[in-house]
Amino acid sequence: MRKFYILALGLATVAACAPKEKVLKDVLADDFLIGCALNERQILGTDIKGDSVFVKHFNCCEPENCMKPASVMPKWGEYNFDLADKYVDFAEANGMICFGHCLIWHSQLTPDFCFDAEGNLLDAETLKDRMKQHITTMVTRYKGRIKGWDVVNEAILEDGSYRPSLFYRILGEEFIPWAFQCAHEADPDCELYYNDYSMHEPAKLETVIKMAKDLQARGLRIDALGFQGHIGMDYPDFDLYESHIRRVKEETGLDVCITELDMSILPTVSQSADLQALLGEKNIWEAMRNPETREALLKTVDPYRGDIPQDIQDAWNARFADLMTMLRRNNDVIRRVNVWNVTDGDSWKNGFPFPGRIDCPTFVDREYNLKPFVQDMINNAK
Repeated sequence: MRKFYILALGLATVAACAPKEKVLKDVLADDFLIGCALNERQILGTDIKGDSVFVKHFNCCEPENCMKPASVMPKWGEYNFDLADKYVDFAEANGMICFGHCLIWHSQLTPDFCFDAEGNLLDAETLKDRMKQHITTMVTRYKGRIKGWDVVNEAILEDGSYRPSLFYRILGEEFIPWAFQCAHEADPDCELYYNDYSMHEPAKLETVIKMAKDLQARGLRIDALGFQGHIGMDYPDFDLYESHIRRVKEETGLDVCITELDMSILPTVSQSADLQALLGEKNIWEAMRNPETREALLKTVDPYRGDIPQDIQDAWNARFADLMTMLRRNNDVIRRVNVWNVTDGDSWKNGFPFPGRIDCPTFVDREYNLKPFVQDMINNAK
C-alpha cells in the first residue's frame, strides 16, 4: 500500500508540473478578447465538438441570430426569449464574456415593426415609441449579464450615404441617436457599439466617423465601432484597413471591435467572371435551377467544390496570419476580435451569394481542427 501511495504521489507531482497546454485565448490575452458567433446547435449543446473547441480556445461570444428582432420577436410585441435566454445561460456557464447582437437592423426585422395594422408606414413618434419599447425590453432583460450591445447595425452604404431603410425613411438620421439614447437609459453600465461591414471603404468610414462624433457631441454613450471584417483573398488592402482602425481612435477616441471576422477562400464573385454573360436574360435563381447554367456558374464562383488546392490553402493561411499580426499590432485600439461562426461548416458564407458554394472562412475546419495559421500563433507564443 505504501509503494502504491508513493507511486500515486509521484504521478500527481509529475502531472502538476507538466506544462499547461497553450490555447488561443491565453496567447491573445494581452492583445484583445477572442470570440465566436454561436448558432442554435452550439447554444443548445447538440454540437458537442463545436462547443468543445469554442470553450477551449475562445473567451467571449455573440449570438449569430437568436437576438435579432425577427428571431426574438416574430410578431410585433410578442417575444420568444427561449433561445436568447439559453445563449446567455450558455455563455455564463462556460465563463464567457457575453455580447448582444443586434437591437436595430433593417434586415431580419419583424415584418410589422414599422407598419400599422393597415400596412401603412408608422409616423415618426409611433416608430420612436416602438424602438424604445423593443430596445428597453431587450437591454433590461439581460442587464448586468451582457457586456455590450450592437445598438445599430449596417445603417451606412459603401458610398457614405444612409441606407434607405424603413427606419431612415421615417426618422431620417435621427433613428441612430434615438436608438443609442434608449439603450443607455435601459442599462447605463452597458457598452454600446455601432456595427457595419466594408469599413475599409473611405466614404463609408467618413460618414460613420461623422455619425459617431455627432453622438458624442450630444452626450450620448458610444464605446466602439464594429468593423465586421467579412473579407476575401483580394480585399481589403491591410495597410488601408489598419489606417482606418487608427483613424477611428485618432478622430473619435473610440476603440474598434472586429465583430464578424471571416475570410472567404473562394474567388471574389464581382471579379471572378462576367456573370452577366453567363446569366444572359435569366436572374440568378432561374440560372441555378437549370443544371447546365448552374454548373457553369459554380465552376466560375466555386472552382474548388470543397477540394481546395494546397497552394490556395497556404496563401489563405498566410494572408490570415498577416491580418492577425496587423490586428495584434493595434491592440491598443482593438477591444476584441469575434470570428463569425465556430467552424467552416457553420459559416453563412456557404451558399453565399450563390447556392452550392462551399467556403472555408473561419479559424476551425469542418473536422474541428484549428487552421494552420492559428496553430502557428499558439506554437510560436512565448
